[in-house]
Amino acid sequence: MTLTAAHWIFALVTLVIIVAIIFRRGVVVPTLVGTFIVAWIYKGSIVGGFTAVFNANLVASKELFSIFLIMTFMIALLNSLKGLGSDKLMIAPIQKFMVNGHVAYFILIGFTYIISLFFWPTPAVPLICALLVPAAVRAGLPVMGAAVAVALAGQGMALASDYVMQVVPMVSATAAGVETGVVANKSLVLSLITGLTAIAIAYARIYKQIRKPNDIEVEKELTILQGMGAGGQAANELAVSIEDAKPGRDLAKWGKALAIIVPLTMLGVVIIMISTKFSGGRMGGLEGGDGAAFIGGVAAFLLILANFAKGGIRGLDKIGNFLIEGFVTSFRVMGAVIPIAGFFFLGSSDFTGSILSLGEEATKPAFLFDLVQSAQTIVPQSGILTAFGILLIGIITGLDGSGFAGLTLAGSLSGAMAEGAGLDASTLAAIGQVGTIFTGGGTLVAWSSLVAVSGFCGVSPFELARKNFLPVIIGLILSTTLALFIW
Repeated sequence: MTLTAAHWIFALVTLVIIVAIIFRRGVVVPTLVGTFIVAWIYKGSIVGGFTAVFNANLVASKELFSIFLIMTFMIALLNSLKGLGSDKLMIAPIQKFMVNGHVAYFILIGFTYIISLFFWPTPAVPLICALLVPAAVRAGLPVMGAAVAVALAGQGMALASDYVMQVVPMVSATAAGVETGVVANKSLVLSLITGLTAIAIAYARIYKQIRKPNDIEVEKELTILQGMGAGGQAANELAVSIEDAKPGRDLAKWGKALAIIVPLTMLGVVIIMISTKFSGGRMGGLEGGDGAAFIGGVAAFLLILANFAKGGIRGLDKIGNFLIEGFVTSFRVMGAVIPIAGFFFLGSSDFTGSILSLGEEATKPAFLFDLVQSAQTIVPQSGILTAFGILLIGIITGLDGSGFAGLTLAGSLSGAMAEGAGLDASTLAAIGQVGTIFTGGGTLVAWSSLVAVSGFCGVSPFELARKNFLPVIIGLILSTTLALFIW
């Protein structure tokens, strides 16, 4: 592998971004400038550099737009339910079990993990954040604590093993040349060790921030969480206009009805998705993007029902306002993430062709993966060093924000380096898989699907990533160390 000047510039910019994140500085400018310089040097054209900046943001927008869209529909639905009081009624039964913030933290983790195992965290996030996070916050758990719980349990622990669908371990195992079942079993163990360790450390760090259920700060956080401001203003305006138009309408009755209809509908969505996973059929398995699309479509029709319940035909005229607010909220949360994702998409050959405007027959560079592959030649043949080297490679390749792009590379290196290190290839593949997914799957990088969690919880994706960093890294180190003793 021959590294070019563009590769080294990419590596330098990546280092700058990591340092900036650690010191809580903005990283949008470094990514924009970095994209320009890398493209300029690689193509030898300053025009090509400017073009790549736009293309990188366009490609990132396309890849992330599904998250924008499902956030839009769910936020619009929640804002519309607010005028009927259904949002509070929905969480009342769960609130009985969430007696305080401490219990709420672990209930949130348990539900998130189970649901995410069956149809991946991406479609699980809107369900969890719409129905359970408000209850947890009302019980006294800080919004940031709830966001950490959802990210660690879903995007981290559940997706890192993907034990039910086994798409993730299949990719790793195929690349490493071993059986999928073996990698799946080992990755399940390592993901649990990593996840539970991170969850325990995160709990210890937020312990003193957990408040009593009747604390005034709880209501303040609920106001932010439930979209007051832009969304709340429109909800209130709609409520006033409907009351003027329909003075005798029994909104309380509709509020109670929708507080039952919405959770039961979402439960039906869960049942359908699980059943299609195991039974197949014409719909196939509704997981990943298909599952998120299914939930988004259902949310759109629930939005129609909620607005009709508020004001009949006149209520339906206001749906566009709620959708606009949903889009505004989504872009407000994720707007800064797009240029960052665009830069790291240069690390994968799947995107560099579009970003650099290369022809179909042209060689597509993969700046990040090329750097990692070149580094393997300087890693000594030691079991411990190899295991942690594979973990580091998994973490680095996860910086692209997808978590899946690096699985093949980590798996391939595991198969190639296992014999010389005296380790089983499946063990190394599982280590690399857990490192890749915990990083890029949505716990350590703000430009991954972590933005969905932060968006629904109303917190900064960068701050959420920083909160996850230390617990996850400690968990990964512990799981890798134990893997060397267990296998």
